[in-house]
Amino acid sequence: MKKITLMMIATLLICLLSGCSNLAGDRAGAGSDGDGAHITLALRDGTYADVIEECLSHYEADHNVTCEVLRLSEADLHDQIAEAGKEGGVDLCMVDGSWIAEFASEGYLADLYDLGYSLDDDIIDATTDISYYNGNLYVTPYYGNVTVLLFNKDLIEQKAGKEDVVFPTLDDVMTASKSLAEQGKMGFLYRGDTENNVVVDFMPFLLSFGGWVVDDNNQPTVNTPEFRDALTYYMELISTGGAMPKEELIEAIDSGEAGQAVAWPGWYTPNDESAAEYVALPGKIKDGSVAYNANVYGVWMLGIAENSENKESAVALLKYLMDPDVQKSTIDLGGVPCRYSCLQDSDILHKYPYFEQIDVALESGTYRPVMKEWNEFVTILGAHMLEILDGKVSVDEGLDAAQTELEALMQK
Repeated sequence: MKKITLMMIATLLICLLSGCSNLAGDRAGAGSDGDGAHITLALRDGTYADVIEECLSHYEADHNVTCEVLRLSEADLHDQIAEAGKEGGVDLCMVDGSWIAEFASEGYLADLYDLGYSLDDDIIDATTDISYYNGNLYVTPYYGNVTVLLFNKDLIEQKAGKEDVVFPTLDDVMTASKSLAEQGKMGFLYRGDTENNVVVDFMPFLLSFGGWVVDDNNQPTVNTPEFRDALTYYMELISTGGAMPKEELIEAIDSGEAGQAVAWPGWYTPNDESAAEYVALPGKIKDGSVAYNANVYGVWMLGIAENSENKESAVALLKYLMDPDVQKSTIDLGGVPCRYSCLQDSDILHKYPYFEQIDVALESGTYRPVMKEWNEFVTILGAHMLEILDGKVSVDEGLDAAQTELEALMQK
């Protein structure tokens, strides 16, 4: 009798274990169309990576894949993708527009057309210019980072005397900044911590004066009258405030220590209780001036590594992340889609009215030059601009020296 009881217990345990195993298998396979792939994502740290990570948990469960996220600084992300282009290890990556020429020409990125992916008409057309290189599609606009004018509402309304906070011209920005400086506040701040930041923060002003850093053939144009006039104007503007790293700059404006600065949507998400908000940069100097597209794109793009061993799974994830409804779901997390359907949705605008200004900025933006030498270019130019801003050389001396060095770079 004892043996029969033990056999019955053993049989019952086997059935239970078998049943649990089958149940686990059913759950693992339920709703999945993947093959247990492991996808490595190299992403820009900050809000940009946050919104993607929030989307991944649902995707992993539904598609039977595992996603590993590498959160990297801008410089480290660039180097990681370049290294992966030679040695592998990355499947889906976040790419800055200024890297496209380098990465595409070096063969680091896959042609998305070959993977069955193409851009849809809902994506803001102007943001797609950088997606193509030599007729191939390498990246898709994901996070709508673009320069905006960040300002403290109370300071501008009360101390600078602008009841209706509108900045139709750069002269309006200048007048408000000078007014704050006269009252003991910092007017206009800029980032002076790296060569790249110095150049990029200045670019909207350069564009507003009708200038640019290169001509149509990517030859440097930094000793032109437009560049000199823009930099002279900019120096007068930033003399009302000063230089700060990003985090300190945001805190100074949010706390009411300073009035204004060039910023990016990924830095700051306004709400009903926010001390600061932002508007698109005007692109014109004064009433009667020509209005240029002066908002500079820093759109974070998504691409697939050419030597990825999981291209099929990676492009499936890319399609998911680019889905309009999925992108709408990221807005509450700080996401900024490059889609008309998101930025012009009445419900979204009611909750996030500043999206109207982001839409304006994204539809009137300019990408940094598409050139393999851009990182070297901006480092050289930024170094000379820092010398000018620090008073070590005159505007003419600094720009002439920068032009000479940049011409040598582009002739290599």
